[in-house]
Amino acid sequence: MKVILQKDVKNLGKVGELVSVAAGYARNFLFPRRLASEATEKRVHEFEHLKRMAEVKRKKAVAERQAVINKMKGLAVVVKATAGENDKLFGSVTTTDISNELEKLGYSIDRRDIVLEEQIRVLGSHKAVIKLGDGLETEIAISVERA
Repeated sequence: MKVILQKDVKNLGKVGELVSVAAGYARNFLFPRRLASEATEKRVHEFEHLKRMAEVKRKKAVAERQAVINKMKGLAVVVKATAGENDKLFGSVTTTDISNELEKLGYSIDRRDIVLEEQIRVLGSHKAVIKLGDGLETEIAISVERA
């Protein structure tokens, strides 16, 4: 029996794939759990259309992220923090702090997309990498100054 997977099924396939399974497996396991639907001609065409639409949306999103990455190349972010003797910070500069500073500059970057090589615990210049998926990344300069 041919079925279209609605969700990823281990050892069977990924969402949207057309797979052939035993009729009992489909009736007793896949259909009741809404993991798959029967592959009628109408549903196959519908799923192919949805896959094409999803691909168009994905390409558009990648193009938008690429534009943001291009704008951010060479960007320098200044973060103000309180520091004690020997330029050591009270606490550390986190990805949330960097995200908030980028928000002030007009960039909507989630803190989980910012990667630091090591924690920022001293005043001075540091580097951070912005990763927006699909191999899109850029490096920005972080300057930590005394508040």
